[in-house]
Amino acid sequence: MPAALSVIAVEGLPEIGRGDDLAGLIAERAELADGDVVVVTQKIVSKAEGRMVAVDPDDESERRALALREAVRVLRRRGELVITETRQGFVCANSGVDLSNVPAGQAALLPEDPDRSARRIRDGLRARSGREVAVVVSDTFGRAWRRGVTDVALGSAGLRPVVDLRGTRDANGRVLVATEICVVDEIASAAELVMGKASGVPVAVVRGVETSWFGEGSVRRDVVRPYGEDLFR
Repeated sequence: MPAALSVIAVEGLPEIGRGDDLAGLIAERAELADGDVVVVTQKIVSKAEGRMVAVDPDDESERRALALREAVRVLRRRGELVITETRQGFVCANSGVDLSNVPAGQAALLPEDPDRSARRIRDGLRARSGREVAVVVSDTFGRAWRRGVTDVALGSAGLRPVVDLRGTRDANGRVLVATEICVVDEIASAAELVMGKASGVPVAVVRGVETSWFGEGSVRRDVVRPYGEDLFR
């Protein structure tokens, strides 16, 4: 496990628009080192990828229809809240459709393939900085049975999303039989502590991550629990 971590906000990014080169903009403002993990919020990824749509912010039915359009399955409804399963495989409120931190009259949709988005940014950062870094695309999710929200990973590149400790021993010598650590979610949540929800900082660098966590993987394949293993769907 890492002895220490540092989390560094990347400030000074301009307002992001469709077609903007996120890797280039980040590389110009961040002093990257080999082994860094660059956490990028879903919102600016969606903006750069053109995943913005017009919506009347005062028309709740229009927003709900948009959420249903982005869903493959509706799991729960309560008043105006809809819990859905998205095409990307995530279970979340309103299919991740978000009106915060976007221009009035627009809504941000989730990236079509967040793992691919992370790979594209990672490859761009490598080309521009010469550094071997990993990338996590993060978003804010609520959690069943717990109040409050936290950031989780929607996509990643250059990391093993889940570190499997089954078969290893704990501090008392007992063999672990069920312990799998979702390190990409932990990194996303750590980065959010310096990005905040209203500070206008959409990128952070997490430094000091355990080197054994680096590798290849996919949030959709390795983190999202398959339907047959899910006790709640």
